[in-house]
Amino acid sequence: MKYLKISLLEKLKIEKSFIKNSNFSKSFTGCEFLVDSIKNAYSEESKAKVIKTAEEEDVKFIRLQFTDLRGIIKATAITIRHLEEALDNGIGFDGSSILGFTPIEESDMLLVPDPNTFTAFSWKSGSQKDARIICDVYWPNGQRFEGDPRYIAQKAEEKAKEEGYIYKCGPELEFFLFKKEKEASKPEKIDSGGYFDFHPFDLAEDFRREMVVNLEKFGIEIEMSHHENAPSQYEVDFKFGDLVTTADRVVTYKMVTKTMAHLRGYIASFMPKPVFGSFGSGMHTHQSLWDIKGNKNVFYDHENKRPDALSETALYFIGGLLHHTRALTAIVAPTINSYKRLVPGYEAPVYISWARKNRSTLIRVPEYFPGMENAMRVEFRCPDPSCNPYLAFACMCTAGLDGIKRKIMPPEPVEADIFSMSAKEKEELGISHLPGTLIDALEELEKDKVLQGALGTHLYENFITLKRKEWEEFCIQVTDWEIEKYLRHA
Repeated sequence: MKYLKISLLEKLKIEKSFIKNSNFSKSFTGCEFLVDSIKNAYSEESKAKVIKTAEEEDVKFIRLQFTDLRGIIKATAITIRHLEEALDNGIGFDGSSILGFTPIEESDMLLVPDPNTFTAFSWKSGSQKDARIICDVYWPNGQRFEGDPRYIAQKAEEKAKEEGYIYKCGPELEFFLFKKEKEASKPEKIDSGGYFDFHPFDLAEDFRREMVVNLEKFGIEIEMSHHENAPSQYEVDFKFGDLVTTADRVVTYKMVTKTMAHLRGYIASFMPKPVFGSFGSGMHTHQSLWDIKGNKNVFYDHENKRPDALSETALYFIGGLLHHTRALTAIVAPTINSYKRLVPGYEAPVYISWARKNRSTLIRVPEYFPGMENAMRVEFRCPDPSCNPYLAFACMCTAGLDGIKRKIMPPEPVEADIFSMSAKEKEELGISHLPGTLIDALEELEKDKVLQGALGTHLYENFITLKRKEWEEFCIQVTDWEIEKYLRHA
């Protein structure tokens, strides 16, 4: 990396008289004052703890990670010799080479490690340990990069705190395991099990156990693991947490799952619908708001007489989610394949509605049990694991908070099975449906100023551009289905 030979402090001593390019000049305006924002981004105590731990664990290499616009992990590795410098000054990289970041004329950017995400690990017992640190992305002048997905999540988290809340969420990520040698053709399943099936010789049983062990090395508290509905489909659930922490955990979860699958000769896929005629993979997200002062779940109201014990705040939050759902779908179900999961017949939500226990609705309120007030939450069921978790959680949080701000009361809950209703019955109840394709969802997002504000102009415009291009590429493809359907009969 070209910045390893020169620290940020040295770069910022460049005299302004030598800076002739207007964009470069803009980047460095006020640099004398903003350099401290990098050096003070995280406490000296937390940095010292990281250095000490790395030395004690005999770590040789540290991977500095961040995500692009899609949520794909990007990383560079440094040796422990450069760790202290990276913690203090950041590490330079070419932002123009990262999807959705910067143009080539403004390519210089910095990764600033978050010491709170440091983890020393090894994939095999007794092998040399590496370490991982998740990074924030900065401009060279010490200002945060507005297109960093983690920054979008951090801003949404701070916005909730300004309103007096801590937003907490717990996603349920489903995934498939396929045989690796079939990577280039149709995915080949490794079992024929179904929901909660147990087989003593299940190939994935040991995989899930080892997965739990490795996830816990990264500080992720696992609650349960099991076989899901489809053959070769699984779920490993972890404890809920704050917005940014949970998004970090989702990124780590996917990294661990994919790496372990590769080491065992499998492919781990978080594709929403990899197998025709089978259940898809969702990322149902449980959400709640906690009072920032009293540290209590504000979705519970012990004084009201509702059977679900939901507070008015919770109802407004549900109203906000429902109001923004059609635009929100573009963020939480962001691929063309996502909409092949969101169809009737496979337990995935299709209709915009809510209920207390009904799993055919978009939003479900799990059963309340006395003494479990802190477990009060709402479950949003259309997200899938192909999304960027930083953007997904930020936008879900923003939609809910907008409902509270505008006091958007949701319609009456629908407790009947919506999938069995006629079109007339759904119309009479005012039940509309989710966008049917990615382009439909994008058009909804283009009308939603609240979610655009949550994403910020830079990221929103890049997201729309990227996804519209993806749709255009898809539209001109000639698929196997079309050949089989039309080649001989057209």
